[in-house]
Amino acid sequence: MAKKAKKENAAPEVDVTGLLRLPQGPVDLSAYDPRATPGFGGDKDAGKVALAERGPRLADLQERLFAHGRTGGKQRVLLVVQGMDSSGKGGTIRHVVGQVDPQGVAIRSFRAPTKEELAHDFLWRIRKAVPGPGMIGVFDRSHYEDVLIARVQQLVEPRVWSRRYAAINRFEERLAASSCHVVKVFLHISPEEQRERLMARLDDPTKHWKYNPGDIDQRGRWLDYQVAYAAALEKCNTSAAPWHLVPADRKWYRNWAIMALLLEKLDSLDLEWPPADFDVAAEKERLAAT
Repeated sequence: MAKKAKKENAAPEVDVTGLLRLPQGPVDLSAYDPRATPGFGGDKDAGKVALAERGPRLADLQERLFAHGRTGGKQRVLLVVQGMDSSGKGGTIRHVVGQVDPQGVAIRSFRAPTKEELAHDFLWRIRKAVPGPGMIGVFDRSHYEDVLIARVQQLVEPRVWSRRYAAINRFEERLAASSCHVVKVFLHISPEEQRERLMARLDDPTKHWKYNPGDIDQRGRWLDYQVAYAAALEKCNTSAAPWHLVPADRKWYRNWAIMALLLEKLDSLDLEWPPADFDVAAEKERLAAT
């Protein structure tokens, strides 16, 4: 992914996955522009049109995946969305994943673990939420919280969270080996944009329910979170489950980019409609006779 580069011309053949995939090695988040639009050369209006135009294709591919799973196939997709508060995790689900048949989608949001969950290892509740065959699973926050907030808020000792990177990599490698295609997205937002979005929630009484006073406390540890995110992005950026960095200051681009990532992943599965396991002509005759 180009760092703070000029916008690239949008084209049908653009490889958005390749543009947004983080290179392996140390990660410097300050080198990436949160307002960039890699792979798309248009403006906000053009981005919204492009998103709407791609919606039917995403719905078609999701239905093929669902049909595949209902006829013995094992393929499934897991979208992992991470980012600072107000970076757009919920918006992504609403504007992108919301365009497909909900019966083929399983959405989970991982908050503070329950007493039962704390009695098990940190991946126990995650394993239970992995999507089944034919499904698109979405993690709004995920197992990465256990090397992010757990690290910054010192919920566990360093020797505990430092071992979790390797455990996460093994877990994701096993997912990939079992036909679960993991698409990991880090929504890269600037502190200035976050401030505007939080202020907008305070200015709108219909958005007060979305506001959490604790968000301001978390803003005070912005640099700590950037360090924690950079470590997670570096240490868990594997060939089996690579990270993609999506600039998130522009909501319309964020939505377009994640739509593109999902489309490219589903397209790569080469899913065909499952053939009938019955005699179609004979069934037509039977139906006509009723």
